[in-house]
Amino acid sequence: MIKIKICGITNLPDALVAVDAGVDYLGFILYPPSKRSITPAACQAIVSTLRGRSDCPLLVGVFVDETGSHMANILQECDLDLAQLSGSEVPSLVADPGSPLYGRSYKALQPTSLPEAEAEAEWYIAPDRAPDHPALLIDTYHPTLRGGTGQTGDWTMSAHLAQTIPGLMLAGGLNAANVAAALRQVRPFAVDVASGVESVPGKKDHQQVRQFIHNARTA
Repeated sequence: MIKIKICGITNLPDALVAVDAGVDYLGFILYPPSKRSITPAACQAIVSTLRGRSDCPLLVGVFVDETGSHMANILQECDLDLAQLSGSEVPSLVADPGSPLYGRSYKALQPTSLPEAEAEAEWYIAPDRAPDHPALLIDTYHPTLRGGTGQTGDWTMSAHLAQTIPGLMLAGGLNAANVAAALRQVRPFAVDVASGVESVPGKKDHQQVRQFIHNARTA
């Protein structure tokens, strides 16, 4: 069954709507320049409520160019399960058994071409991925923004990657209207949406969240 991540959670009502709709991952952006950023303290407050639920999804902290030790500390402080590395982090942070993030992190890539994507994937995929963890996230390339652009990616390239990367998570311009088509063409392990289910940056449209999850599940 396809796995679904709702990213850019900034408040408890948005988180609860996604959980009630059956989401598999919730993403918290711990990168202050983002329009969807959240402080560790606010993240911790939301997580403390979610952990009381039997259907709590995997909780992901999204980071950009932080040190491994800092990210590990935030994961512990906020009681998060996984770190998504969305900057220019070195492969060893994900793939080296000596990394403080080993076994609980994955890299987000914004490749400009298939050869670039294939080369980076080889470096960044950890050898012992848990079955419910993403191996890699593919997002739309943007020269300055680290995700959340709302721009649709190259699904042909992503489909090729999904054939050889069992844990590929697809992001970039997804919404309730196009997620079924994306799933049919790419056949990824998971899909990730942030801006595509928002009313304004940082606030989710609850009906769009429910519709996105429904359309992904029934694609």
